[in-house]
Amino acid sequence: MTRLLAIETSGEACSVAVQLGGECIERFEHAPLRHAERLLPFVRSLLAEAEQPLGGLDAIAFGCGPGSFTGLRIAAGMTQGLAFGADLPVVPVSTLAALAQGTVVQHGVQAVLAALDARMKEVYWGAFRCDDTGLVDPLGGEAVSVPQRVRVPAADHWVGAGSGWDSYAEALAGRCSVASVDIYPDHKPHAADVARLAARALARVHTLSADEA
Repeated sequence: MTRLLAIETSGEACSVAVQLGGECIERFEHAPLRHAERLLPFVRSLLAEAEQPLGGLDAIAFGCGPGSFTGLRIAAGMTQGLAFGADLPVVPVSTLAALAQGTVVQHGVQAVLAALDARMKEVYWGAFRCDDTGLVDPLGGEAVSVPQRVRVPAADHWVGAGSGWDSYAEALAGRCSVASVDIYPDHKPHAADVARLAARALARVHTLSADEA
């Protein structure tokens, strides 16, 4: 049974999840500028609820971006400190992939263009397709660009997710023919989805040492 702790603080939300085999519990809170305050209590309460000691985990996963520099630094720093203390490997997971994974789980879709507002009239974006196991795979690399330069592979039916769609829906929809009913601008990356993707990466031994977090 895979045992994972996952941390996601790339944006204004703070979330932590513990996955034990097929079961996952999560704390999620919209907490701008309070990540450092909320993160460790979330970790402690979830591990206690799961009756899972930190040292008994298989790995610690974290949302590695793109996103807020401060939020990413907090997630990486917390992950590194916990992993060093418990002698555990770490699993970095793309924030965009986690955002796409959450959209697949909530809406049962197959192809997601995840986009986050990068400011300066640009978006962080990545295109993802769901595989036979229900997990997303990237279609090409992730990038940052103006919305008009987003290049999306062919797919039967795209949906859009993330804050980039709140700011640039018309331009992004023009790149992949997304209908307005298939746009979810309020979706946020969740630690539970980081955990889902990290479990697959762990099975494939795609891990880092704590000092590389």
